[in-house]
Amino acid sequence: MTRLLHLRHVISPAVRDLVELANLDDFDRVTEQVRNLRGCTRPVNLVGWTATTDAATKTVLRSYSTADEPTGRLLTACGNRRSSRCPACSRLYAADTYHLIKAGLSGGKTVPDSVRTHPRVFATLTAPSFGPVHNRPTTSAGNPRPCRCGDYHPEDAPELGTPLKPKEYDYTGAVLWNAHAGALWARFTTYLRRELAAHLGMTQKALNAALRVSFAKVAEYQQRGLVHFHAVIRFDGPDGSNQPPPAWATVDALTHAIKKTAQKTFLTIASDAIGERKIRWGARLDVREITAFGDGDLSDQKVAAYVAKYATKSAEGSGTVDRSLVCHPCAGRGYLRGPDGFRDLCEECDGTGQAEPLKDLRVQQHVRQMIRTAWALGHLPEFAELKLWKWAHMLGFRGHFSTKSRAYSTTLGALRDVRRAWRTAQAQAQAQARAGLPAPDESTTLVTESSWQYLASGYRPGEELLAAQTRHDITQTRDQAERAKTEGEIWQ
Repeated sequence: MTRLLHLRHVISPAVRDLVELANLDDFDRVTEQVRNLRGCTRPVNLVGWTATTDAATKTVLRSYSTADEPTGRLLTACGNRRSSRCPACSRLYAADTYHLIKAGLSGGKTVPDSVRTHPRVFATLTAPSFGPVHNRPTTSAGNPRPCRCGDYHPEDAPELGTPLKPKEYDYTGAVLWNAHAGALWARFTTYLRRELAAHLGMTQKALNAALRVSFAKVAEYQQRGLVHFHAVIRFDGPDGSNQPPPAWATVDALTHAIKKTAQKTFLTIASDAIGERKIRWGARLDVREITAFGDGDLSDQKVAAYVAKYATKSAEGSGTVDRSLVCHPCAGRGYLRGPDGFRDLCEECDGTGQAEPLKDLRVQQHVRQMIRTAWALGHLPEFAELKLWKWAHMLGFRGHFSTKSRAYSTTLGALRDVRRAWRTAQAQAQAQARAGLPAPDESTTLVTESSWQYLASGYRPGEELLAAQTRHDITQTRDQAERAKTEGEIWQ
């Protein structure tokens, strides 16, 4: 109490809390925990314990408990892939995605180097038009042309991607396209094999016995609020990346099959409210060969970096919000079941089911209308299974942003497991060194037991100040490295 009274003159709650942390028995451990998070914006707080023992001797080789921490808890990174939520964790996710894509192009991470000689292309599949929008068209020579509205829009013009005639724009079709884009991609990959077999004059069974089609794709939002997909598509032998495809499986055959399949693939939606709709790809399709040793327009590094960049993006790039709009107490229903079993109006959202009124969102009218359309469609009985009200903030898109086929390369989980195992081994070695224990023999069987519980998310106010300093230091170090690299290139 004396300490708290002494700090009353400090106006900032964060500074007061930081002083409190500094007066703990081990403030260095507090700062160490925050630094280890590398600037994570909203860490997960855990309480629990873990112990590693020698199975033969029952000797405890390493033990840890959050009860021994100065703050009584352990901070772990949130792991959020979205750069709008956590730039630090999204950078790590992007790095993992880069290595995953790069391994499928150049080898590494259990993929042989010979994979770079397999036929592979970089394909971009887009959404169709649901009405003309403001854009920045160019001539075939790359020179700018005026938009349909007659203006030459700058790159940061807020009206880019918004409809020229909002009242005539097909918002229902746009939202339903986003909602079914993942299913359309799945059907595309199925039909691609069929088209290949037909083009090569063989049965699909014979094709599968001689050839495997591997892919990795990422979704990106366009300014008009519609997703499109970038995909690396590769030919392998029947056993996967460790086996070359037949000589007749060429880039030309792959390109032909992709273009034909994109034209033929569609989904049909029937609804009493909107009638029958066909969900299909747009007319704009780009398929380019990825050259084996980077001597063309697309190198392995460029493609991997491009895909990794968009793996951490979300719908915010189209001007929408990065949070769910569903009222948590009533789960978006607008009502709660009372003790008598009757529906009681949710007082939190006043029966709307919305965490915040859609009319109050600080977004463009085009985005608000897509959100409102997704919300309305989601409450129609025929679209109930889509749960569009849950994905309204994503403008209806409810698929995974990045996916890959089984045989393309390693997995994000495998990359994380390797990193986790390395960190655990380092921590064990440090703990044994501090305790004066010898390193266990390679033949020793280790048993690890643990128990963890989620406590909360986020920092204490004082820890947030430490995290801000960590982010500043990381940014400074990164900027210095970039300047040194630039200066080195200049001198060369």
